[in-house]
Amino acid sequence: MKKSIGLLEFKSIAKGIEATDQMLKSANVKLILSSPLCPGKYVTLLCGDVGAVKNAVKTGEHIGGPFIIDSHVISNVHEDIFPALTATTDIEKISSLGIVETMSAITSIMAGDIAAKAANVQLIEVRIARGLGGKGFILLTGEVGAVKSAVKACENQLKETGDIISTVVIASPNEELIPKLL
Repeated sequence: MKKSIGLLEFKSIAKGIEATDQMLKSANVKLILSSPLCPGKYVTLLCGDVGAVKNAVKTGEHIGGPFIIDSHVISNVHEDIFPALTATTDIEKISSLGIVETMSAITSIMAGDIAAKAANVQLIEVRIARGLGGKGFILLTGEVGAVKSAVKACENQLKETGDIISTVVIASPNEELIPKLL
């Protein structure tokens, strides 16, 4: 069932909850996240087959109307996105660290998908907007060359949106830092 992801950001918490309820009733989708975010926004993230997710997002856009900030469907999302969204990825070693900081939750998920598909890397986390003032970021690891390629792919594919704030690749992160990231 986890073949695509739909994400909607609302500028109204009440409308976000109402739209989420209707999205779940309109299609065979699974709710991953439905939560208020800083500053006074609401985000809904769901997954399922591509057609069902598109239908649910369309319903959410209709119900949300002028309260929609952004919406997006990522078809055939990389399987590593799901544990990274819940910070449950099993990481054995962080030999290098890639960080992509974004302006929105949607862009952080898109960046995670791009990175995972671009190179032999492992997503550590895709953080969407919680406690970040609406921003997001991804953390990834792998051999330094692969991490650099994945980060570069994010920059290249998302540069037109203007939603990437910063990117960093750390070749050998300090051992004291690593437990704080996991």
